[in-house]
Amino acid sequence: MIAPSRPVAPHPRVPGDLPADPGVRTGAGPAGLPGRSLLRLGPVSVQIRRRSVLVAVALTGLLAVAGMLSLSLGTPYVAPADVLRALSGADTPYHLVVFDLRLPRIVLAAVAGAAFGVAGTLIQSVARNPLASPDVIGITQGAGFAATVALTSGVAAVLVAPAALVGGLAAAVLLLALGARHGLAAQRFVLAGVAVAFALRALTEVVMLTADPIDGLRAQIWLIGTLAGKGWTETVWITLTLAALLPVLAWAGWALNSSALDDDTARGIGLRPTARRIGLAGTGVLVAAMVTAQVGAVDFVALVAPQVARRLVRAERPPLLCAALLGALLLVLADLAGRRLFAPTQLPAGVLTAAIGGPYLMFLLLRGRRRPS
Repeated sequence: MIAPSRPVAPHPRVPGDLPADPGVRTGAGPAGLPGRSLLRLGPVSVQIRRRSVLVAVALTGLLAVAGMLSLSLGTPYVAPADVLRALSGADTPYHLVVFDLRLPRIVLAAVAGAAFGVAGTLIQSVARNPLASPDVIGITQGAGFAATVALTSGVAAVLVAPAALVGGLAAAVLLLALGARHGLAAQRFVLAGVAVAFALRALTEVVMLTADPIDGLRAQIWLIGTLAGKGWTETVWITLTLAALLPVLAWAGWALNSSALDDDTARGIGLRPTARRIGLAGTGVLVAAMVTAQVGAVDFVALVAPQVARRLVRAERPPLLCAALLGALLLVLADLAGRRLFAPTQLPAGVLTAAIGGPYLMFLLLRGRRRPS
């Protein structure tokens, strides 16, 4: 007697299997994780978090609204319809106000804020510490020290930005030399950065105290960070830096996926964790040094943007694109508030970002104390 045959269950899908058809797979994604999609472009497969896309679209819309407000508000006030006509090239009496006075500063704020967001994301991912940022680990202080020396020694104004860039990169080399002695361990990296920052800040204070009062005041304004009197030239330098590093940033966005792995796990799957961390950290400090050299020491944008973006996306690590968009939005809003809160007096953007970053830093510290041990 032959037993009736039972239907054979389909072979279970192994996590990581790729779909048979090219294109976008929605649903659980290749790793069985909800909220992800797989984009296949020939032999290349890229995971896309749908929430990351939605957050990026929302941040882009908010950035456009903030830019429109910055173009409209001021003396004189320009109605949004007139702003759009000026941007379209139509003949309008506000063309000079929109194009020559406000647009360069707004574009610079957006580009610089995006660069700060990128730098903060890379550095925090390497340090695996939400408190790590260029203004905490010494990059900003190195640029500030070099800029202070240049401003108080009577050199030409055009040499201040190159001097600040060299100072920031020198601080980065010192930081990597101290932090990479044992594989660029996260704790050692942050401690080395804090030590470098304190030493450079002390040297900056010495230079300012011994300088002419007028030169010291100029250096103090630079150290606060302001976008006043700046525009297309600084924007071009930051944009060229980001464009030149675009292939590296594309690699960084992929390499960040493994930045949270411990060294043994990373080596077990064929990765070189030390080389990756040095590459990510080097890219982050280069971007931070360049943008600081152009706009001054605008603090806390690089610290706040990655962590807020991570919470919006609900990811384990800061998302690179969303952090860049959030950094751009923060700096555009800070510059707008600095121009209008106490008009006609203008506050440097660095004052407003510090007002945002200080309470956020206290929030992080209090939140860390409430966690169960």
